[in-house]
Amino acid sequence: MELRELEPVDAIRCAELEELLFDGDNPWPVERFLDGFAAPYVLYLGIFEKDELVAYAGLARLGPVDDSEFEIHTIGVAPEYHRRGLSRVLMDQFMELADSADGPVFLEVRTDNVPAISLYKAYGFIQQGVRRNYYQPSGADAYTMMRPARSEK
Repeated sequence: MELRELEPVDAIRCAELEELLFDGDNPWPVERFLDGFAAPYVLYLGIFEKDELVAYAGLARLGPVDDSEFEIHTIGVAPEYHRRGLSRVLMDQFMELADSADGPVFLEVRTDNVPAISLYKAYGFIQQGVRRNYYQPSGADAYTMMRPARSEK
């Protein structure tokens, strides 16, 4: 498997995986990924198996360089690759980046996504609140979670 930064050509596969993974919750279209790939403050990484994208994730760096915070935009893994540690590979990269800048990391996750919540807790994320009806059109709630900056742990 290969880990690398995503490129515009990868947006189509990301959108295909979004449709598969987040069907009831307004999956991101190709254009949303292209916008993210083009943003200078956002990093999208992908894991490839024989040139096929099987996992992806996006992380935004926000605020001034000397006082940054981070936000995980999305993480997705093709169903046939679940439970193989690919989310951890992506999270390791993102947490290393956030730790190098000593910034906190924020995210939202469906309240019923137990595997993702467990993953985030393993990385030190703490539930901060609930966003009611966050995911549309399903109306599912989301937890807001935060991982403190390295110096605050």
